[in-house]
Amino acid sequence: MKYINPIYTTPEAIENLKNDFEKGFPYKHIVLDNFLTEEFAQSLHQNFPTIDKLNKHYHGLNEKKSEGSNFDDFHKDFSVLRNEVLMSKELADWTAYITQIEGVFVTDDKLGTGLHQGGNGSFLDIHIDFNIHAEKNVHRRLNVLIYMNQNWKDEYAGDLEMWDAKMTKCEKKIQPLFNRMVIFETNEISYHGYSTVHLPENMTRKSIYTYFYTPLRADSSKYHDTVFKAKPTDSTAKKLGTTVKETLKNTIKSQLKKLGIKL
Repeated sequence: MKYINPIYTTPEAIENLKNDFEKGFPYKHIVLDNFLTEEFAQSLHQNFPTIDKLNKHYHGLNEKKSEGSNFDDFHKDFSVLRNEVLMSKELADWTAYITQIEGVFVTDDKLGTGLHQGGNGSFLDIHIDFNIHAEKNVHRRLNVLIYMNQNWKDEYAGDLEMWDAKMTKCEKKIQPLFNRMVIFETNEISYHGYSTVHLPENMTRKSIYTYFYTPLRADSSKYHDTVFKAKPTDSTAKKLGTTVKETLKNTIKSQLKKLGIKL
């Protein structure tokens, strides 16, 4: 794996990562610093596209961020990352062994790989992710995030928050530091997100995402879209608004999927 730091590809390292992933709390996960080779990571950071180059922008009750999977519009190294690293069989096999989830793969679309970015005031409320790819009908099993934020300070906030299954408290925070990869299992209790960032002018919170899937299993849960949850400290109005919005959204999307209508 040419562009991956070789400290993570030795047999001993892979075995240690497997053990660390299994012990992850509040749900299975691992954190790998300096994941990509230094020169390649620096190029990705220096050439990270500006927010206006990303093709989707969210600004609602539960999220404020931008997203893009339009790799042809980005610097060539992002296509190299996508095609030669994130979608490679080598990474899939490496990930499958570490997580003990056999047969994982990345879909060749916007729900496979892409970029996230948010400026000052960006946030992503706590949620669990959609569980089944609505078009390809495959089961989402893992999230992989690679952060691209140099000189990140504590006061910027924006840590990845991992919450308990009952959404009563944040069990772990992970800073979105440069060239840090996080892999975590996506399931019905993997609540995560990040609080509002407080950034200087011309600075953004940057990350690269990859979602791993497997074919549907006999015990796969019924389809649902992203499910946002209000925090215990949120206002009564936000708690009510989030509950109503998410219930309506998931009811409508589930019915559309049953009818075979593209979401």
